[in-house]
Amino acid sequence: MHTQLSTAAVHAEAVHIGTPDETPAMVFGTEIPGKDPITLHLLEAPGDGTLHLSAGVGEADLDSPPEDRAVLPGIDLAWGTGEKPRMVSGYHVRPEEYGWFRRVVAHADAAGLMAFTGGGEPTAQYLSKRQGKRHYEQYTHAGTGIVQDVAYSVHGVDFVGTDHVFRLNGTRVEAFSGIARDLFTDLAAGRVEEYRHKAHALRSDWPAGQWDAKWNGPVSLNQDGSVMAIRVLR
Repeated sequence: MHTQLSTAAVHAEAVHIGTPDETPAMVFGTEIPGKDPITLHLLEAPGDGTLHLSAGVGEADLDSPPEDRAVLPGIDLAWGTGEKPRMVSGYHVRPEEYGWFRRVVAHADAAGLMAFTGGGEPTAQYLSKRQGKRHYEQYTHAGTGIVQDVAYSVHGVDFVGTDHVFRLNGTRVEAFSGIARDLFTDLAAGRVEEYRHKAHALRSDWPAGQWDAKWNGPVSLNQDGSVMAIRVLR
């Protein structure tokens, strides 16, 4: 358990946002004994898990693609103190890079959602060359070029995405992955800022039911506006 926690702590400490040693992170490890109850070990860290930024710091136009920056790795433990630099391994996101970092994270999130719907070109628009933009621009398989080819209503919400049919232990199963139509329209058009505002406003309104009678199968809705639905085909 000590090895597990220490290894996880190293990964958490490898990225610093703002002042070194002030990134809030909770590291945990799970112990599954043979007879005793499951035990969860926690390494507590200061903070409530929220990254607080001063007014005006890190503001950025999320609709603009982030440029490829060659930011040198390394964390200066003496950064901001005026002392001699003390470099250790890791990655440091400094305040002057907050805007760029916000765009990188927001666009990577948008790319993941677009890939979830089965769209290659919409995904590519949110990636840089280093992130594999070229892979989604190239024709690799008929399935990767599918964009907005299927629409379903789940719990009364219209979703747009793609579906796949496969066999599970000999049983034909259909899986649908998509995003709410309004949110998909914004992401497909490159309106990341608008998508994030809408998704944030709707995060507490998404249906919680895990079964949709009309779909006739289990469904999983996420607060980012995405859905995964599975059903058995006759």
